[in-house]
Amino acid sequence: MKSAMVLLLTGIVSCSAYAENTLTVVSYGGNLTNAQIQAAHKPFTAATGTRVISEDYSGGIAQIKTQVDSKKVTWDVVDAEIPNVIRACNNGLLERIDPATLAPAPDGTPAAKDFLPGALTECGVASYVWSTVMAYNTKAFKGEQPHTLKDFFDTKRFPGKRALRKAPQVNLEWALMADGVPREKVYEMLGTEDGLDRAFAKLDTIKKDTIWWEAGAQAPQLLADGEVSMISAYSGRIVIAQQKEQQPFKIVWDGQMYDMEAWVVPAGNPKKDQAMDFLKFATQSSVLADQSNYIAYGPTRLSAQALVDPKVKPNLPTSPENFASALQVDSQWWGDHADELNERFNAWLSK
Repeated sequence: MKSAMVLLLTGIVSCSAYAENTLTVVSYGGNLTNAQIQAAHKPFTAATGTRVISEDYSGGIAQIKTQVDSKKVTWDVVDAEIPNVIRACNNGLLERIDPATLAPAPDGTPAAKDFLPGALTECGVASYVWSTVMAYNTKAFKGEQPHTLKDFFDTKRFPGKRALRKAPQVNLEWALMADGVPREKVYEMLGTEDGLDRAFAKLDTIKKDTIWWEAGAQAPQLLADGEVSMISAYSGRIVIAQQKEQQPFKIVWDGQMYDMEAWVVPAGNPKKDQAMDFLKFATQSSVLADQSNYIAYGPTRLSAQALVDPKVKPNLPTSPENFASALQVDSQWWGDHADELNERFNAWLSK
């Protein structure tokens, strides 16, 4: 798929346009960066002659701001969280991106109609979907197995410790959904005092049985060590544990909370044109589909779903059967309420 579809570009780049040049592309390292290298960096180099240099960072916008403010931009393309993309864009730190310049779907559908809702922002183009899911160790339950979000909160039918991220985001949404609030009403409910009280009351029911994790690697390790029977975790980490460590883990996709990461170009970039060409190249349907072969993150384009290897699809948050009960994290809502809810959550934890 990669060699034919990626190299036959529809005018995005010229094979000789950037010979001997380099681009610095920044992401989070590890399995993710490797997936981006295999699916996007190497094919882009083959198509253009431009060598892609990978750098790692820990997220945020501080380093981008420093480069832009000093007019010494050395990062050409950056992988960033959507809330940070919106914030940096509003502060004039990123170049604007016209969706009309992005590659259409293979059937000619314009990019603006092919990306998932929220994937295209003024200054960013989302390239993958990741999610927080419920997972459990199959060895912990000999009879009936948990299969819904409600089961996570039912310690009578499914005894054992739980592990949740030490933060209000996702936990509050899950609490309301497990308490019967429809997905489409969750943020409306959380915007009221009664809704927040209801969410914390639901969390109260498992508080004494919960271990709190902070680093993403902790959750699957707690499950592997038998310290807990169910966890919240990043889906990609569970898939890695299943495939590389042969752990007897199972993902429950019911109520998964998903979010996206986007490619951005820092403002004032002297290589803006090249950077934009990489961004357009890396967000083609074929490239996004191929990326899922290397890491269990879903593509952000509808047309890419049909191109994903059928063997890979069951592990992706965006596969139709997994996506049916998904709820997207409302980054704007959390941007408005994070401070107050972090304070309330920490106070609740200390009681």
